[in-house]
Amino acid sequence: MAAPNEINPAQLLRLTGLPDAPVLADVRTDEDFAADPYLIPGSFRHPHTDIDRLKGRLNGRHCVVICQKGLKLSQGLTAWLRSDGIEAEYLQGGMFAWRDLKGAPRIPAGALPAPVGGSTLWVTRHRPKIDRIACPWLIRRFADAGARFLFVSPSEVAGTAERFGATPFDVEDVFWSHRGEFCTFDTMLEEFGLRTAALDTLARVVRGADTNRHDLAPEAAGLLALSVGLSRQFKDDHQQLEAGMKLYDALYRWARDGQSEGHDWPADRKA
Repeated sequence: MAAPNEINPAQLLRLTGLPDAPVLADVRTDEDFAADPYLIPGSFRHPHTDIDRLKGRLNGRHCVVICQKGLKLSQGLTAWLRSDGIEAEYLQGGMFAWRDLKGAPRIPAGALPAPVGGSTLWVTRHRPKIDRIACPWLIRRFADAGARFLFVSPSEVAGTAERFGATPFDVEDVFWSHRGEFCTFDTMLEEFGLRTAALDTLARVVRGADTNRHDLAPEAAGLLALSVGLSRQFKDDHQQLEAGMKLYDALYRWARDGQSEGHDWPADRKA
């Protein structure tokens, strides 16, 4: 019988990337992590002994605790958090079970830029349209939920990155940018190891809209229209990003489990 405070890898996979996904705390020891330096998408590392700071990071939110095998570290910490009134679960089988689950992506820890002030910091050109909204969505939903983004004049991206330790993206001659016919969103999927069927589908739509190749996916033209509309609706880039997060949440759910659904009226009309 499953424990009342555990979640299995398949259940967690269904929550990965969603806006209401639980906070994921990876409490593996340094030795265990060094032997397998990968992260479940959206998780962060935290020492199992520093419970007070972890509670501060959770801020009362639902969390899943992850250790190597789903035994003493995660179960003990989960029990402690629950005793303090925090909705906590541990991952059944731990990282070993996640690693063995077909289709479960893992992010190489070395792929993430070094944090600046507790979270990753990124910088790109202001007035975003497609890639510069899609990439922040991907980072916040799958890599670093607390990631911060700076939007500056194109000529100031490099200088801002240097002065503030930010990671530049979607500009020329940087690591996180277009590669050949692929856009920055594709680059991030590749580098973060996020090759899933749903994200690959979404990537074709983003690529088609961002590179004006609407033949790649019929939805690309619609994404372009919505992206242009958002950019005209908001003068503030951060307000536009927050609105765009909801747009990409919806596109991700369509790509993951809604592609087979059509619509007509009346509903019983024959083709």
